[in-house]
Amino acid sequence: MKNRGLKNKKLGISLLTIALTALLLFTACAPGPTAPAGQEKVVEIGALVALTGPVGGPCSYPFYALQDYLDYFNDENDIPEVTLELVWVDGATVEDREISAYRRFVDRGIPLIISISEAQMFRSSTEKDEIPLICLAQTEGIMYPPCWIYSIYVTWAESYAVWCEWIMDNWKEDRPPKVVVLGPDTVAGPHAIEPARSYVESLGIEMLPSEYVAGYAPLDTSSELLRIEQNGADYVYILPLWSLAATVLRDADRLGLVGKIQFGGMENTQGVKMLEQVGASAEGYTSPRTGPWVDETEIPGMELLRDLRLKYGRPYDFAGDEQNGTVTAMVTCELVRRALEEVGYENLDGVAIKRAMDNMKNFDCDGIKQITYTPEDHRGWNKARIYRVQDGDVVPISAWLEAPMIVP
Repeated sequence: MKNRGLKNKKLGISLLTIALTALLLFTACAPGPTAPAGQEKVVEIGALVALTGPVGGPCSYPFYALQDYLDYFNDENDIPEVTLELVWVDGATVEDREISAYRRFVDRGIPLIISISEAQMFRSSTEKDEIPLICLAQTEGIMYPPCWIYSIYVTWAESYAVWCEWIMDNWKEDRPPKVVVLGPDTVAGPHAIEPARSYVESLGIEMLPSEYVAGYAPLDTSSELLRIEQNGADYVYILPLWSLAATVLRDADRLGLVGKIQFGGMENTQGVKMLEQVGASAEGYTSPRTGPWVDETEIPGMELLRDLRLKYGRPYDFAGDEQNGTVTAMVTCELVRRALEEVGYENLDGVAIKRAMDNMKNFDCDGIKQITYTPEDHRGWNKARIYRVQDGDVVPISAWLEAPMIVP
């Protein structure tokens, strides 16, 4: 059997306790006992998550939604006699921990890994180890040139480019609009947008110098906002999380900049928690979302997402980006199903999963989006839609717009 992560009995999850700011960190990376013959077959899926550390709160929501859908898939017995089991590690965005977790996944023979953290460090490893990886932290360095890493949406720079196209489509003045990007000095900050600079400037936008703040949830951003005002910015684009957007909007309101400058940001900044924290200061906030807003329950997949949260009772309220976890789980389950049909349980491995990925075309995620992979494009979904806060609600104000491929 090629995949040592496939057992003849569902593995019990072991607990690895790590001292981290007085919290217990649990992981499921210990092998279980050998099962008697005839018991249920298990396919393990690895997950690198960030439930603690600087992005732990916001990043937990798609992870819980991912777990919900996998439980639902197993309960529905959609692959008879086979259970999908999530083997997860909280890497807390600490590179050494994430690398260690990845190596453990490889040692277990896990055929597919999901990463809610940035995964560029695994580009060469996944190819060498022949393990495909679905990443939810999208940069050009991960996507291009295509490798063994895939996603379910466009890169952060590409969604920003869609937002800038929308600005130009609605700009009425004779001069170029001035846009500034604001975020932490990390891979998920303004650096993630830099590949789009040439494209955005070719649209006719003047990009002002980026502004860097102290981490993902700074105490105060007044000095950055005053500099932005002095430079004459028309738009501010915030990334990557709602925790930062809430601070910026509170400070902007206090300084009298809300309404004078238009604020927007990456889809993870346009969250329920941000709306709750800043109230009317969020009015008009725009974002290029790559999936529906959490309240769009007329979409079957979004209604299912809500139902599963109530059914399984995991400890989260809705944040706005849970659908990314749900779609990832849907894609994962379908890939395993297709690979099992092709090679059988005993021969399931990363190569079979990747072959299923490369042949996935227009896979319907219950109306949330349709996933297609090609040899040239591993993004899975190439569209974004502009959403704006209106009267306290997040509503779509554009059609689904095709994102450009911004290849370094």
